[in-house]
Amino acid sequence: MSATFEASKIVRALRAAHLHDAPRRDLLQMACDRIRAEGAPYTSVYAYMLHGTELVLEAFAGRETPHVRIAVGTGVCGTAVATGEDQNVPDVGAVGNYLACNLDTKSELVVLIRRGANILGQIDIDSDVPAGFTDVHHRAVKEVADALAVLV
Repeated sequence: MSATFEASKIVRALRAAHLHDAPRRDLLQMACDRIRAEGAPYTSVYAYMLHGTELVLEAFAGRETPHVRIAVGTGVCGTAVATGEDQNVPDVGAVGNYLACNLDTKSELVVLIRRGANILGQIDIDSDVPAGFTDVHHRAVKEVADALAVLV
């Protein structure tokens, strides 16, 4: 079980793919695949990009989700965009407006992909581990999200 991952390896891979003209969807898919490959607590990883007032699922690794479009302000993902703040939810069952992707999900981490004040999208991670994400996990995912902000 990995406590965290070396984000710099993922960032280097993303930059290399970008240099070879990888399209946005491929970069997002690579980020999802590489984070999920680290194992627990990263059960499922979703990349949503902001299109107007909706988050649209553009890539994922792990379980499929019925939530391919999420309105800003709805659920943990929409709340992150509405407030402009990353969300680390240790117990999704305690969140009133939680949109369940899977009944096994216990905690969720949403890290915004932003260029300055402009929110482009987010990396949304579900975990089957209660209180699965520490500040170390958050910082590692943020490093990947910050790289995507420049590359996509």
